[in-house]
Amino acid sequence: MSSVVDRFLRYVSYDTQSADEVEQLPSTEKQFALARFLAKELEEMGASDVRVSDQCYVMARIPANTTKSVPSLGLIAHMDTSPAFSGHEVRPQRITAYDGGRICLNEEQRLFLDPAEFPELLAYIGKDLIVTDGTTLLGADDKAGVAEIMAAAEYLLAHQKILHGQICIGFTPDEEVGKGADGFDVDAFGADVAFTIDGGALGELEYENFNAASGRVHVHGKSIHPGSSKGAMKNAALIGMEFQSMLPVFENPMYTEGYEGFYHLVQMSGDVAGATFDYIIRDHDRARFDFKKAQFQRTADFLNGKYGAGTIEVELVDSYYNMKEMLKDHMYLIDLAQSAMEELEIQPRICPIRGGTDGARLSYMGLPCPNLCTGGHNFHGPYEFVCIQSMEKVSQLLVRIVQKLEQMQP
Repeated sequence: MSSVVDRFLRYVSYDTQSADEVEQLPSTEKQFALARFLAKELEEMGASDVRVSDQCYVMARIPANTTKSVPSLGLIAHMDTSPAFSGHEVRPQRITAYDGGRICLNEEQRLFLDPAEFPELLAYIGKDLIVTDGTTLLGADDKAGVAEIMAAAEYLLAHQKILHGQICIGFTPDEEVGKGADGFDVDAFGADVAFTIDGGALGELEYENFNAASGRVHVHGKSIHPGSSKGAMKNAALIGMEFQSMLPVFENPMYTEGYEGFYHLVQMSGDVAGATFDYIIRDHDRARFDFKKAQFQRTADFLNGKYGAGTIEVELVDSYYNMKEMLKDHMYLIDLAQSAMEELEIQPRICPIRGGTDGARLSYMGLPCPNLCTGGHNFHGPYEFVCIQSMEKVSQLLVRIVQKLEQMQP
């Protein structure tokens, strides 16, 4: 599986950053460059039915080579990188046999990857890492997943003695802006079940994710000259701050972990006359999620009672739901992945996703789709890194899952 590293380094050279609040799909045309390159590689390695859709979805298949009736298995990753940090001209650095000390990312900026700040680095002493140069993100989210799928596909196509059912390969655009499943044609994809390869450290296996909603608070103020504003001015910025102060203080990403949900103020803008506050609302438990949304609305209702009807308008839009509800009848996928990990001496780490993946939405579209690790850390910024040995193990894991799925059939 040594090709996974070379593939990863090729793929991160493509700037595939997606863009927020753009209606078109994909949100950036530049994602097509990597999509077409991947399609070309898939054709060259011998995959079947390779195509790139008008909306930048790459799909391909590896035909079954067994006489058994095996569920068609999908392997999915996303091509885009986060708009949170630049993905232009990524210049990765390779650290051979990491010694446990600080890694200088950028000497000019005095930027270091320091185990005092990122203690997970110490688990990689003696391993080989790929890091950034401090000026961009790395793109392991999710080009590590793309590379791992491609390396596994290449291996399976080159080793026809490994028996397997049909394998469906899918690469999506715009996952980072919540639209990765918008144009995904589940029927055309052809899989019965699937895995997204879009997680973190080696061993992560996830079948639970947040229920998610976005909330926008519009505050309508009244601007009056401050010298004569008593009893007349309504300061929209201050009312918006009052709204925030009424939300539970410790239900905030700064204070939560595991299964604890939150309200997260993402950005705010405005002045006396008008202000807008954008939130995301998250909880793994559906009842608590619904309660959080209701409390969000009740807070607005209270302030409208205080300052006058129409002072605050709330927009609440659900984004995705916990895929656990859709995987209850497909838990064999989790057992399968766990068993494959143990055979490869990977310690399984089943944990809830404090976020979402394409798999969450695809599960509700009829394609049960838990999530597997990629080996990456610190996504969406200059401190991102990935372990080479972890990427190689994940590629091996995908091959083993494919084998075991065939072997478990009568």
